[in-house]
Amino acid sequence: MSTIEKIVLRENKTLKLNNVLIREVSENELIDINKISYMMDSYIKSKGNSTIGPAINYSTVEVDESGQVKVIIKLMVQLKNPINNVEKPYELKSQLRVTNCLFARFTEKEENLQFAYQKLGVYAFENNIKLKGDSYTVFVKQEEEDIVADVFMEALKGGDLLESI
Repeated sequence: MSTIEKIVLRENKTLKLNNVLIREVSENELIDINKISYMMDSYIKSKGNSTIGPAINYSTVEVDESGQVKVIIKLMVQLKNPINNVEKPYELKSQLRVTNCLFARFTEKEENLQFAYQKLGVYAFENNIKLKGDSYTVFVKQEEEDIVADVFMEALKGGDLLESI
């Protein structure tokens, strides 16, 4: 039995990113996500820039007027310097700050990352915390067979249902 905790949770954490290059990935592009990541890297280099820190995946779910569910995925990286005149399909945010997050540090095989999301969901349920429904996954490092990833899920203000009655 390993002594390292595979998923460690914390409340009220803040995710702060600077010079964030963002690329939304459409549902029909998901199969080519590694290619898109490589193209994003090439774009950054072509602009004479470089990344700082690990890659970040953002995901959320939206429901359109007809009730169709759409998964939205965005690839994000922090840049050493801002890029002027960013072309589509990219966008640049000088700062991205997400406060009041439930946080999980995940250390295990990548195929088990789903359990970090599930544990955050169960924790939120047990503690009457309402989640916004999106997540930011920061891929901190890749070790031999394991990864270290930080998962941030934004909590809505006034999460306890009894407060609003």
